[in-house]
Amino acid sequence: MRLLFVPFALSLAIVSCGPSDADVRTDSAPSAEVDGSPSASVTTGSTTADVATDAQSAGMSGESAASTIPAAAVDTAIFAGGCFWCMEPPYDKLDGVLSTTSGYTSGSVVNPTYERVSAGSTGHTEALQVVFDPASVTYDRLLQVFWRNIDPFARNQQFCDRGSQYRSGIYPRNASQKAAAEASLRTVAARFSQPIATEIVAATPFYAAEEYHQDYYTKNPLRYKFYRASCGRDGRLEEIWGDEEAGR
Repeated sequence: MRLLFVPFALSLAIVSCGPSDADVRTDSAPSAEVDGSPSASVTTGSTTADVATDAQSAGMSGESAASTIPAAAVDTAIFAGGCFWCMEPPYDKLDGVLSTTSGYTSGSVVNPTYERVSAGSTGHTEALQVVFDPASVTYDRLLQVFWRNIDPFARNQQFCDRGSQYRSGIYPRNASQKAAAEASLRTVAARFSQPIATEIVAATPFYAAEEYHQDYYTKNPLRYKFYRASCGRDGRLEEIWGDEEAGR
């Protein structure tokens, strides 16, 4: 690996959720996917197959997840809060969340790759798909966690990552989610004097990111912590939300 020949401090410094970390990610990644290759996606209603796909990405067997909770009782939410590495931990901590999957949504290209999304050429934003049990955790609670983990005033960026591929957004999958999302935005807007930049757009296909992006914070904890700290994420979140960490 090329990083073996780079001073340790420098190898950490080049870790980023943006395009500048392409070399670091390539070192640990499989061969780049070609657009049009198979990729997991979610559009509207969750099915047993959806649950199985999400559970496998979280280290569970799809059969186990599907047999434990009927597919009809499971729901899915999609949020974008900048670097998807940083959006997984707060949701993984929540009781009732069955799985989280980093990926891409709200774009115009079928089966986008990280390279194209990070270049800003597909219209997608880095996003997180959350599969949850509504009997254990509500969509309103997921929205609360979302807001407390983003900078709602930043337009086409989040923290140190800049570009429309890092815009924040909520992507409701039905009328109920849309109403809840809009109500939560009004609550946030009433609290602050600055305009809210977070978009609320009806869900379109969600494409799971490459495997090496999944659970990055557990696979590469040192690099993840360094990236998060150097990006100024926690400092900015505390500046906006104070002690309302909501699962960070």
